Amino acid sequence: MASSYTPEVSGVGFRARVQKLGGHLAGMVMPNIGAIIAWGLITAMFIPVGWVPNENLAQLVDPMIKYLLPVLIGYTGGRMVHGQRGAVVGATATMGVIVGADVPMFLGAMIIAPLTAYVLKLFDNAVDGKIKPGFEMLVDNFSAGIIGAGFAILGKLAIGPVVNGLTKAAGNGVDWLLDHSLMPLVSILVEPAKVLFLNNAINHGVFSPLGVQQVAENGKSILFMIESNPGPGLGLLAAFLFFGPKSLRPTTPAAMIIHFFGGIHEIYFPYVLMKPRLILAMMAGGMAGVATFMITGTGTVASPAPGSIFAFAAVTAKGGFVGMILGVVIAAAVTFGVASLLLGFGKLKSDQEIDESVAEETAAEPAAEIPAQRTAAEPAAEIPAQRTAAADTPAETTDDSRKENA
Repeated sequence: MASSYTPEVSGVGFRARVQKLGGHLAGMVMPNIGAIIAWGLITAMFIPVGWVPNENLAQLVDPMIKYLLPVLIGYTGGRMVHGQRGAVVGATATMGVIVGADVPMFLGAMIIAPLTAYVLKLFDNAVDGKIKPGFEMLVDNFSAGIIGAGFAILGKLAIGPVVNGLTKAAGNGVDWLLDHSLMPLVSILVEPAKVLFLNNAINHGVFSPLGVQQVAENGKSILFMIESNPGPGLGLLAAFLFFGPKSLRPTTPAAMIIHFFGGIHEIYFPYVLMKPRLILAMMAGGMAGVATFMITGTGTVASPAPGSIFAFAAVTAKGGFVGMILGVVIAAAVTFGVASLLLGFGKLKSDQEIDESVAEETAAEPAAEIPAQRTAAEPAAEIPAQRTAAADTPAETTDDSRKENA
């Protein structure tokens, strides 16, 4: 199920499994980001509070978010599992969860489409080579139709209502955090998870389904800006540029360009992992950015993908550009300050330098002790003496024997 959007993850531990899950979620959403942005732009332009309100064109908003986008995600998810046949049954089953809920069924599509495609794949593998010639098309079409219809009904009666309830509960939790001005605390969980390469699982599995619902209701959402804010990563790389280990400083300018303008956040994750204490700087910067977004009331109409400053500007809601820029700049500044402090403003030795100095001292100590031990024991002086004594003894014995013979 890997794709160009979801590089293969090695390992079997808990983190590897979550990374694989996040990769699969990203693989379903990322190919359809263009459609999500198209819906976001239509929403930003033509809803009553948009740039150019237009009641006629605004009629596109609801059908796209309720039907088009979930079906596209379901189609993509099914295709990842079982090719074109999986894509068809995945899209068919997705209609069941759409009809069975009254909120956008992004999450429902991510669940039911791969499951339906997997069941069809099991069936195809079971009957492979056992169908009489001339009946292949009949069996293929009816198997896909029966399985697709069955899971559409299951989605309508069971999966859709369950996901609908979970989505509403999560949305209520987000609203509670916003009402109590506690949304910045989310960064305490988000930033450590990001540097463990779980950013796709967070962004596309949690924030995107809730964010599109908020956009449909309010015309914008802050949830899209929490994980994808490029400010904290920029601040961290700037701290490494000025105060990081000297061996790493030349690598940071290119990383800053790739991260901030290209939106590839993964470029800075290894910098945090090599000095885990810097996660505190990422938390502080993330919290500062989210707090700024909340205070200024800014939001985006779609997920900035990739998370570059250009993507942020393209999907920022009307009247939110100042707040967006402030949130990015303040997040970068706070992260830079805290990270610089944790790096000792360049005065602390790097871990590599400390290890090398310890190794040099350890290697030097035995060299100093060995001559001293030899001097005290003086084995080299004893050996010739023993050999001289041993050599003299036979000579004396020979002289005595000669005298006795005489």
